[in-house]
Amino acid sequence: MASFVEIDRYNLIPLSVTSLCGCPCRPLSNKTLNLPQRSPKVRLKLVFHGTERLFPVRTARIYINRRVITAVVRSESESLDESNVKEEVDKGQVLPTEKDSLADQQHKSSQLRKRIVFGLGIGISVGGAVLAGGWVFTVALAAAVFLGAREYFELVRSRGIAAGMTPPPRYVSRVCSVICALMPILTLYFGNIDVSVTSAAFVVATALLLQRGNPRFSQLSSTMFGLFYCGYLPCFWVKLRCGLAAPALNTRIGAGWPFLLGGQAHWTVGLVATLISFSSIIAADTYAFLGGKAIGRTPLTNISPKKTWEGAIVGLGGCIATSVVLSNIFSWPASWLSAIAFGILNFFGSIFGDLTESMIKRDAGVKDSGSLIPGHGGILDRVDSYIFTGALAYSFVKILLPLYGV
Repeated sequence: MASFVEIDRYNLIPLSVTSLCGCPCRPLSNKTLNLPQRSPKVRLKLVFHGTERLFPVRTARIYINRRVITAVVRSESESLDESNVKEEVDKGQVLPTEKDSLADQQHKSSQLRKRIVFGLGIGISVGGAVLAGGWVFTVALAAAVFLGAREYFELVRSRGIAAGMTPPPRYVSRVCSVICALMPILTLYFGNIDVSVTSAAFVVATALLLQRGNPRFSQLSSTMFGLFYCGYLPCFWVKLRCGLAAPALNTRIGAGWPFLLGGQAHWTVGLVATLISFSSIIAADTYAFLGGKAIGRTPLTNISPKKTWEGAIVGLGGCIATSVVLSNIFSWPASWLSAIAFGILNFFGSIFGDLTESMIKRDAGVKDSGSLIPGHGGILDRVDSYIFTGALAYSFVKILLPLYGV
């Protein structure tokens, strides 16, 4: 029995059978199958129930013999829902409708609006915290570290990673998240975090070894990496922003900075270096995304298939350009070669952190580390580029610049 007429393999017109006779001995008058005239060059095919064969029809009018089913097309009055189409035609090989396409476009535009709004809000808040420095910057960083640590240990406990290893107990994960959040505060208060990190690692390792059951090395390794990744590395941003208190005397913005907000002394080397580093990371991510969309062809790595070499090169150029422009505005560092080196260092720290988090998410089998920020995902999705960059930026300003005098 003919069930559908397929037009150009994209539109299905249901057939209404007006008479049916399976016995050849019973007289049956000849009938016609009338098809709607859409175009003089329209291509039609009959799709039969219970078979996958398609029979082409060359004309818009079909003459049916007495031994064949008689049917009349009534496309204007009958329609099939999605489930029936999937049953009748090739097990559901039907293209999406215009309504579905419109819904997808509306969803994408809504996500883009959320991404822009929350991105601007986060950018303004982070910029204010960086300018304020001190306890404001440190507490804001500690809050982000706590949320990021919670997401990390949830990823470790996810089905994708836990299937091949034994995750740490939940109480250990929570304790480690609190320890990670305390590390930036201890860094600001003591100026050094090495003893605190070593002590925390010893306590956590002891708790894992003394737990009931059979302790596993996978528990110890994932926990130690969590303390390092989520707690120790972010502390370098505190050391960079708050620890390098030497004034940037040549900064023109500092000369006109209000006295009530700290005056020129507020603009320290740590503040200028942090602003340049943050801006360079944002530029690297933005230019890499736009470059990859426009000319990206060659995959960068299997860890993140959407990243391309072309996008990475464009991101590197944008990062260096941002670093050089801001160094001219802030008059730091004094040499443009140092500004270029600082931009390159920020770029590699950014992309390395991004790929590291992508590797963790890939093993966990998730797209985003969380859903805390609408349109962006989780905290780790937003700060992954900053995790390793802080240590590189601090080492550059503290060691390399004084060493080479540039």
